[in-house]
Amino acid sequence: MQSTKSHIDEQSMITPALVARFGRGAAEILDEVKLREKRAQLALVLELTRQRFERGENTSETVARLAADLHDLRISAGSAVWKHLIPIAQAHPVREFLLQDPFTKWSFEKPRGYSGDAGLLDIIYQHPAASEVVGAASELGAEIFAYTVQATTSVAARERREILAREVDAAAAISDKAEVLAVACGYLRESELSQSFRDGKLGRWVALDQDESSVDVVAAANPGTAIVPMVGNVSGLMRRNYDLGSFDLVYASGLYDYLPYAVAVRLTQRLVDMLKPGGAYLFANYSDEIRTDGYMETFMDWPLILRSDEDMRGIVNAAVDRNKVETEVFYGENRNIVYSRIRRKSA
Repeated sequence: MQSTKSHIDEQSMITPALVARFGRGAAEILDEVKLREKRAQLALVLELTRQRFERGENTSETVARLAADLHDLRISAGSAVWKHLIPIAQAHPVREFLLQDPFTKWSFEKPRGYSGDAGLLDIIYQHPAASEVVGAASELGAEIFAYTVQATTSVAARERREILAREVDAAAAISDKAEVLAVACGYLRESELSQSFRDGKLGRWVALDQDESSVDVVAAANPGTAIVPMVGNVSGLMRRNYDLGSFDLVYASGLYDYLPYAVAVRLTQRLVDMLKPGGAYLFANYSDEIRTDGYMETFMDWPLILRSDEDMRGIVNAAVDRNKVETEVFYGENRNIVYSRIRRKSA
């Protein structure tokens, strides 16, 4: 637990090394025989994919087959073996084809130094701000992007943005001049979909992120509005370093994908404490039902801590007094993201 706390103090930058350290398979014993078997299977999968690219076969089908094979291999290998397969895949020559995709390339190269940054989300959202990056792709890169941007995880991320905007509008419908806190806000692109924000119905919308460059973008895009950009991190929240007051709505849309269980519980406790009576806290997590996990962890170098609905309930049950709140766990439409909503009772 001390090592987890130390990482939090380092601004919660999300790196593959961190997730490998605390996430899936961190304490499993390596089966050397199984590793040799799965290494051979991986080599075959990657070589066949390289040949399909070189023959000019249908690009979407090639990448879809690769993603399915990597998912199956990840499941059958087990956590300890899979961790050893990731760098082998990343070193294979097929990577040079895949990194022509602007989405895969951005995730793998990490221009901000960590996974899942706001620029990556703009690519997923197909936001105008990402048009230059996407437009610079090669012909093959554009064909791969046509698959990756429509993969179920990308579709779920776009739906998540819509859900966040609806949550904000729902809070504004209940409370006059509602106060909202977005934790790890990125570029706060959900604000562009919020009717209550456009209509000036919000009292304040605190946009908190560890990445100063993301906060700068939010500030530049929203001068003179209810949005209050702020540089801050998980450690500062849990240590109560920020005098933020209380909120009608608090949400964290992509943060829990990287948080070990103990940190997730502590953060949930803290953010629920920041709710006004009747206020709601919503957090989201990529679910353990996604099927692009193998591709994401290898060629995107984007490891996630995946959770089920039961995992989400476990965090909630450990974090709150059920007599003081109402809770709900639900999936997005394609079940690639799972959500938890905790509402503080009014009395």
